[in-house]
Amino acid sequence: MTQVYDEAGCVVPVTVIEAGPCHVLQLRTVERDGYEAVQLGFSDRSREKASRADRGRVGGLASKRSKKLAAAGAEAVPKADCEPKAFVRELRGSTDGYEVGQEVKADVLDGAGTVDVVALSKGRGYAGVMKRHNFSGQRATHGVKKVHRHAGGTGCSAYPSRTFKGRRMSGRYGGGQVTVRNLDLVRVDAEAGVILVRGGVPGPNGGYVVVRPTNMLR
Repeated sequence: MTQVYDEAGCVVPVTVIEAGPCHVLQLRTVERDGYEAVQLGFSDRSREKASRADRGRVGGLASKRSKKLAAAGAEAVPKADCEPKAFVRELRGSTDGYEVGQEVKADVLDGAGTVDVVALSKGRGYAGVMKRHNFSGQRATHGVKKVHRHAGGTGCSAYPSRTFKGRRMSGRYGGGQVTVRNLDLVRVDAEAGVILVRGGVPGPNGGYVVVRPTNMLR
């Protein structure tokens, strides 16, 4: 994160996101797949570390099955003919204007206004109720001994003598998919391949995120 100044001279906190270049790896169609989507790949992965499936996604692989299909006259699926990608995601929507192998750069978001950012949040492991749910904890006087950060009572009395489902307790915190919606798109630098969005986004520095134009009404 950093900060920039707007036209009025006010400081705006922003997150700098490297947005591309991404390669179009596949196009999903209603006739073949039952839905429309564009599959994008970002960040090259060395072929030594890429699996055979990853290499086959971007280029043709010689196999008995491919030779049999070619001999039968089956039409080969177009390939992007690029390096295997470390981060591959599909974005639902119309495929008009896209073709396999095309490079999608940051300027595709120019004029979007607001965007949604989807990513995995930072994993915090097993956390207590004060860290996980912002509990205030127990008081530091009158008989509370070495349990100041505990949750306290979680059950009921004789009736119904059980703990209700959904009770906020300690447990695994973070490490899940988070979508931050309706973030202002402050700046698009197509030459540097970065975009600046107002505020913070999920995940650590250097993590992968999905940025898409928001569909919320302001």
